[in-house]
Amino acid sequence: QVQLVESGGGLVQAGGSLRLSCAASGRTFSSYVMGWFRQTPGKEREFVARIRWSGGNTVYADSVKGRFTISRDNAKNTVYLQMNSLKPEDTAVYYCAADRYGGTPYRETSYTYWGQGTQVTVSS
Repeated sequence: QVQLVESGGGLVQAGGSLRLSCAASGRTFSSYVMGWFRQTPGKEREFVARIRWSGGNTVYADSVKGRFTISRDNAKNTVYLQMNSLKPEDTAVYYCAADRYGGTPYRETSYTYWGQGTQVTVSS
């Protein structure tokens, strides 16, 4: 069982930066695939980024490539999402997700565990 708690969301102006954190419980965190998704009202949850256990294999949505960076610190059981050059269209609730095996990175069904989400609002 893995429990995920996101933090770091908030209000930022366009062009600014935020770093989201996702703290995970569980002794086997280092072996889990971790992902970030986001969702705006009335829309489906959208894939943002994924990182494998080693940290060396990352995947990004085209919409955030070059602006967002996913990373993890297995010693702290934490995965991060560094978001730079933020745009108003990045406004969403951001969710952390985890899975023991992983699958297709951009599919919600590839992840077993989900956090409660943290709100990110980018003003123009």
